Amino acid sequence: MKRLPLICFIAAIAIAAFLRLYRFEGFVTFLGDQGRDAIIVKRIITFEHFPAIGAPSSVGQVYLGPFYYYLIAPFLLIFNFNPVGLAYGVAILSIIGIGFSYFAVKRETNNLSALLFIILLGLSLPLIELSRFSWNPNLLPYFSFVTMYFFYLWYKNNSAIYAVLFGVFMAFSLQLHYLAALIIPSFLIFYLYFLWKSQHKQKLLIQTLYAFISFVVSVSPLIVFDLRHGFLNTNNFIELFTEKGLASGISVDAKLLETVNQFVVHSLQINLSRISSLLVILLLSVAAYFASKKGKASFFINLNFSVLILYLIGFSLLQSPRFLHYYGPIYLSFYFLISQVIHIFKEKHVQIVTTLVIGILFILANFPKYYFFYQTPNNQIANSRNFAATFHKYIQKQPIQIVAIPFTETDGHYRYFLEKEGYQVMPHDSPDQAEELYVICFQECTPQNDPQWQIAAFYNKKIVGSWKADGATIYKIIHGTN
Repeated sequence: MKRLPLICFIAAIAIAAFLRLYRFEGFVTFLGDQGRDAIIVKRIITFEHFPAIGAPSSVGQVYLGPFYYYLIAPFLLIFNFNPVGLAYGVAILSIIGIGFSYFAVKRETNNLSALLFIILLGLSLPLIELSRFSWNPNLLPYFSFVTMYFFYLWYKNNSAIYAVLFGVFMAFSLQLHYLAALIIPSFLIFYLYFLWKSQHKQKLLIQTLYAFISFVVSVSPLIVFDLRHGFLNTNNFIELFTEKGLASGISVDAKLLETVNQFVVHSLQINLSRISSLLVILLLSVAAYFASKKGKASFFINLNFSVLILYLIGFSLLQSPRFLHYYGPIYLSFYFLISQVIHIFKEKHVQIVTTLVIGILFILANFPKYYFFYQTPNNQIANSRNFAATFHKYIQKQPIQIVAIPFTETDGHYRYFLEKEGYQVMPHDSPDQAEELYVICFQECTPQNDPQWQIAAFYNKKIVGSWKADGATIYKIIHGTN
């Protein structure tokens, strides 16, 4: 019986790995953002360029830190510059994150609640979806949970090493996505409580300094970037969380209900009404309260509960869409609180039955939506490689410039394979003249007259060829003579 928890863990982590890696390459998302990241990572590996900032956010144009690029760079090298390596990196790191989170919960609670926790993480459709392709927000669920765990250990052990780890992982989380800032208010509240109750305030303040220094060092590339660009990032970030980024045209309570509803729907994969979703959160709140009274990790339970509630309130004030990945910082907190529900019962057999019931219901809700079991693979990596290969016989002079119409159809995935083959592809924002211009039309267009600035700036335009590939028409334009 002593080996039973280990056997259950191995089975659960194996299932989690299977669901993340089954028919993997055929379903990997590889579009413009992934191509852009692959180019940046390739240049890191080949020592061409070491970025000091990351990707800009889709809302607010806040530049993230470069941490994600360096984190996944080894995987592109391991897979010999096949961009599927980046996706494998995210999947592997996600599986490691699940394992670490399991042992953290097991250490602070017990085997049964840790088992329920890993079942929820392993089977969760949003976590599976985020684990199956490369993108900076996809690892945030694990980094934010680990950040909370180190904060808790700092409180529990009054140790400088955990203060440093908290500062480092908070910095990493913010570099994965700016919405990680919404978990900071909970840390501030509990820190003030921590400081108030502490009998060693001077020691705590010194540890706080260590946490702050480790945080600053970990985000130093962003600080340097801001100093060199007139605090561009800081100003955009402040505007995002002030009037410019606030939700408008809908009441605060309605926006909160919408935010809660979308989160519960994403997390549980059950279509519930707004009121029903709010009831789920309220019932979980009551259960978490009683669990914190009976469990031995009451501080950690209360911290996760605070993060969950304050994040939902804070996010409801923003005007960004309620996409699945925007809830990344609180998925694990939500599943952790569910795993603690069993502690409201005293009898062991009731706890076991409750674990089985919750696990089975969760499987029934998520399993029918595992698209990779029954859908046809989209093969985006292979399609992008084949699309880029059609350029080879047309390119005669370099460097070249590529423009996609409409602009929302970004072309980073094509650029990656062209650059990988040794072609000189100019950056989108380059003011220099290319020798040849290629316009990719995903809709009806007249490329020589399109107002896009790269096209407008290309002088003496002359269309000398066109071809079709993957539903798009590509036009080759050169400099003609007056």
